[in-house]
Amino acid sequence: MNDTLALQLKFLPEKPGVYRFLDENGNVIYVGKAKILKKRVSSYFTKAYEDYPKLRILVSKIRDIQFTVVDSEWEALLLENSMIKQFRPRYNAMMKDDKSYPWLAITKEDFPRLYYTRHPNAQKEKLFGPYASLPFMHTLLDTLFAAFPIRICKSLPKNGRPCLQYHVKKCAAPCAGYISPEAYKENILKVIKIIKGNHSEVLRQLKTEMMHFAETWEFEKAQAIKEKIEILESYRGKSVVVNPEISYCDVFSIEMGTDHAFVNFMRIVEGAVVQTVTLEIQNHLDHNKEELLLLVMAEIEERFGTLSQEVIIPFPIGLQKEKTNFTVPVRGDKKKLLELSQKNAKVSLLEKQKRQELADPERHQNRILLALQKDLGMQNLPKTIECFDNSNTQGDEPVAAMVRFENGKPDKKEYRHFNIKTVSGPDDFASMYEVVKRRYSRLSEEEKPLPDLIIIDGGKGQLGAAYQALKDLHIQDKIIMIGIAKRLEDIYKVGASLPLFIDKKSESQKLLQRIRDEVHRFGITHHRKRRSKKSIHSELDDIKGIGAMTKEKLLKHFKSVAKIKTATFEEVAAVIGEVKARLIASL
Repeated sequence: MNDTLALQLKFLPEKPGVYRFLDENGNVIYVGKAKILKKRVSSYFTKAYEDYPKLRILVSKIRDIQFTVVDSEWEALLLENSMIKQFRPRYNAMMKDDKSYPWLAITKEDFPRLYYTRHPNAQKEKLFGPYASLPFMHTLLDTLFAAFPIRICKSLPKNGRPCLQYHVKKCAAPCAGYISPEAYKENILKVIKIIKGNHSEVLRQLKTEMMHFAETWEFEKAQAIKEKIEILESYRGKSVVVNPEISYCDVFSIEMGTDHAFVNFMRIVEGAVVQTVTLEIQNHLDHNKEELLLLVMAEIEERFGTLSQEVIIPFPIGLQKEKTNFTVPVRGDKKKLLELSQKNAKVSLLEKQKRQELADPERHQNRILLALQKDLGMQNLPKTIECFDNSNTQGDEPVAAMVRFENGKPDKKEYRHFNIKTVSGPDDFASMYEVVKRRYSRLSEEEKPLPDLIIIDGGKGQLGAAYQALKDLHIQDKIIMIGIAKRLEDIYKVGASLPLFIDKKSESQKLLQRIRDEVHRFGITHHRKRRSKKSIHSELDDIKGIGAMTKEKLLKHFKSVAKIKTATFEEVAAVIGEVKARLIASL
């Protein structure tokens, strides 16, 4: 760190704000927010970040620091989002704006038109959405057109004659002057309330109008409004996803990939989803879930207006926002909403991963290995993985198995079985020590490369025994070794008292489980063959000169060894000849 940066750090204020890191060319390379600017910015220049390669690269390029003070951390978050869009810094997490989502639009005219578009223009249209589900959006449109006589033509006819839409009662014919601008505007206001999810308010208003017409004996008008009410109530029943008493809230969830994340946002009004969008974020600096979630919250507020008074989130966040209550539900309808949002985010993540896998299978495997490398804290990519498992039945026929995975895929020609030679009885620790030592002493003798990662299918005891074998071979510093506890599937590193925290649903965990299941299958198959072979062993196998075919002939004819023993020489010779019959006489 140069003297200029040291001086800047010294005079940073202890207030919330946004900081910007600039490189030697004066380009903004990173924008961040801080609850306390001095504390946050100074943290980049401590040893705490030495273990994060990407952050080390960022810090090495910083030549100048700029900052903007704001009144609260939430304002800092909004300003950070704005500046990221303005400067597009290289090292910031960047959101990919998916413009394929459809929106509902109402034109800014005297007699507005309602339609859907994938190319929203806020200057020409009043916009609502986006809608992740096309069927849902079309159902809403059909409902609105059925309930309110709104024009669908792109331009009003100038001949003053109503079109077919008027005659089938789908339009109020503003082109012919059959409806006043005030009455048409009232219909548009009701449409907007329905789109926003305020069904109850519109239904109350319509019911009041219906009763008024009924009291004044205008029964045709009352019947027309009654039909509108039935249409809206039918739609309302279909659109409600949870308890309608959940009147107004926002829901956020996040799913993390290796170098990207997906955040889903849903706006709930009267128990129905009225807005939803899933944003993809490129995570260039390994930001955590909280940081990425907050970034998207700021973006959503900029796009769709102030967040609701209640915001449902999957985990606590270290931030407060005026007039907003952040809720982490554990049960009930709000928990169901959060699970629905999480499902949408998860689907988007899986779709991207599948596309990447189809487009570049090698990159897909590499991504999984990168995730495993990160989860295990390894310096090198675990391209070569070997896994060991013991198999015995109360000490009977003890064997062990090893499988090898290259770049996340089985390398079956390198699979190995081991018959335990130095251990008697059911001693899994000693058996594991033996096979691990035999395996890697042989690789060392043959000068073959060692694996990047060794997995021991067993708890801390077997892991310790296997590690001792590496120590006795003086290669313990050359290989990373972990153990998988069979009961809870916890991952242990050598010497650690507590298991590693790895998401049970992550790709890393799934790869480890797949390798563990493969070695288990391979070992069990071999052990069964050994036991089966032993179970059919007989005294005939111990007679020199009696082969498998002779044995088969005798057992087929006499049915058992006991009957062979009681048979006469002549009877045996008739089956296998006199020479071999003399060998059998020793039984």
